[in-house]
Amino acid sequence: MRTILMIRHGETDANKKKQVQGNLPIPLNSKGERQAQALAQALREEKFEIITSGALRAHQTALAIASHHEGMQVRLEDGLREPGFGGFTGLTDSEIKERYPEAYAAWKNRELDTPFPEDENGRKGETLRGFSERVIKIVTSIAKEQESGKVVLVTHGGVLDCVYREAVGMKLGAPRDFKIPNASINRFTWDEETEALRLEEWGNVEHLENFDSVALDEIDR
Repeated sequence: MRTILMIRHGETDANKKKQVQGNLPIPLNSKGERQAQALAQALREEKFEIITSGALRAHQTALAIASHHEGMQVRLEDGLREPGFGGFTGLTDSEIKERYPEAYAAWKNRELDTPFPEDENGRKGETLRGFSERVIKIVTSIAKEQESGKVVLVTHGGVLDCVYREAVGMKLGAPRDFKIPNASINRFTWDEETEALRLEEWGNVEHLENFDSVALDEIDR
């Protein structure tokens, strides 16, 4: 068995405003920075490799964790990024509903093959199915290749949503009925014989006992 710790980045101001962040270079806010340090303290005795999404908020969280392990290098992996939200990027829920009513309804209904609308520069958004396939492919690839026995992946709520569903056999189109707190620790194992992910622990925020819970990520609020 190989262990995969998946961690959602610390809080940002966009999280508080419930804005769709997507792949914007949004930094942690002061609370998020403290959460990242709390994560670092919680994981300081564990040995692992660490890989992060290239998004600033995830990278900052990963660097905080790595700072408590001498000589630890943080590897960037683009496949751990959030989906391409296209025209939704930077908007709040109410703004999306007003500007893109049909796409908004498809998003809320979790229509798997409806892409997010193009942004003002003509960049197309991903579909939910395409996003999930990309996420599962990179996470299983990392699980197969990592040599230390344990790897930490610092990523995003949408990514964690996909991996949770894969591990417990939950349909991609089903409404989300679980929370994904910022800076939570989520443990999975990779069974080499069956080549399957297994959920071992979800939403551990004991290290954040002095912090308030944060709402669900933008992928399915």
